[in-house]
Amino acid sequence: MRETTPSASGTSQMIAHHLDGDMLMQYCAGTLAEGWSVAVATHLALCPACRSEMRTLESVGGYFLERENAERDDVTESWRRVKDKIEAGHMEKAVRMKKRSSSDLTYPEPLRTYIDAAGGLRWRSLGRGAAQMIIPIGDKTTSVRLLKIPAGQPVPEHSHGGLELTLVLDGSFSDEISTFGRGDIEIADGNLTHQPRANPGRDCICLAVTDAPLRFKSRLLRLIQPLLGI
Repeated sequence: MRETTPSASGTSQMIAHHLDGDMLMQYCAGTLAEGWSVAVATHLALCPACRSEMRTLESVGGYFLERENAERDDVTESWRRVKDKIEAGHMEKAVRMKKRSSSDLTYPEPLRTYIDAAGGLRWRSLGRGAAQMIIPIGDKTTSVRLLKIPAGQPVPEHSHGGLELTLVLDGSFSDEISTFGRGDIEIADGNLTHQPRANPGRDCICLAVTDAPLRFKSRLLRLIQPLLGI
């Protein structure tokens, strides 16, 4: 049986597009840049299948980690220090859960914390009903933003100067590759030129992470691209 996850409206949504295995391994190892990590962690909050895979990877990693020479392995030494603090009672062993609102269902942790730290949802119009919110992070190698695409409307056709990871938080969109609903991830690189379109009936809200500017087909968009920050 394929696993499902509740949508923001309370219905079940099947997740068909999951994390890349290499990216999940890097996340488990703590080597991903912050921008990618925000997207991966948010997807994990929505996807039972990827959480299960992550637990398997962590178990395998823990097995080998325990057998490393602590004096030669900085990671093992770091874990020993953390473990000592926990056992000495210097670190919290439990996190108090906050009561979740309907908006928390759309924006799960850890994304919710980043939004709150930025002062809450502050959409900036991109024209034709589309909007974005840039999410500040400490990592300078990636850009993180929320995108809102009006139901039934497309985004401009584009390719990619680097890697783009798009996670659907509400609604859905379709492009030349497939259809993506809540919890689905699309990973695109310079080999993909596409024009995603929000499906009818509901605005599509996505979390998008990039490590290079998009490459728009429209000359006008290329001229104003620095103003949009995309």
